[in-house]
Amino acid sequence: MTEIRTPRLLLRRWNDDDLVPLSEINADPEVMRWIGDGSVRDLDDSAGDIERWEEEWDDEGFGLFAVELLASGELIGAVGLTVPGGLPEFSHEVEITWRLGRPFWGQGYASEAAHATLEFALQDRGLDRVIAINRAGNDESENVIRKLGMVADRDTTHPEYGHLLQVHSIDLTEYDA
Repeated sequence: MTEIRTPRLLLRRWNDDDLVPLSEINADPEVMRWIGDGSVRDLDDSAGDIERWEEEWDDEGFGLFAVELLASGELIGAVGLTVPGGLPEFSHEVEITWRLGRPFWGQGYASEAAHATLEFALQDRGLDRVIAINRAGNDESENVIRKLGMVADRDTTHPEYGHLLQVHSIDLTEYDA
């Protein structure tokens, strides 16, 4: 089982106990406003997310981690790697992405987990390049992307929702663990 420990977090595969806390995170309109079309997700949608992320782990050797606080064992969100779905121009890329519950914003957890995930991608999984796709205006995610050392790659428009997406990237030659 793949696990990563950081000073405050455990990044691990998903289990049945994660469904309800993830669905609570996904039901928060503030959390979801930058994701997809901005719609909240219910229990069934959240179960589908976990199933899809676990399948990606099995198929690709990477996926989204469940992120929990080491101190309490509480699930605070998801951070990991994925092949961007619904964006055909990026189907050959691997994206780093994150989604944390609102009570855990502004405490450095996203940056801590994303940094560990990026190290995992480039050093453990041997990926040469990782991208981050950020919806324009999501300054909090932009800040995490900058902390990872990623650079602006290009802008594009979401093919279904029409909003501006900013694509950033980093490759192994630029990564500074």
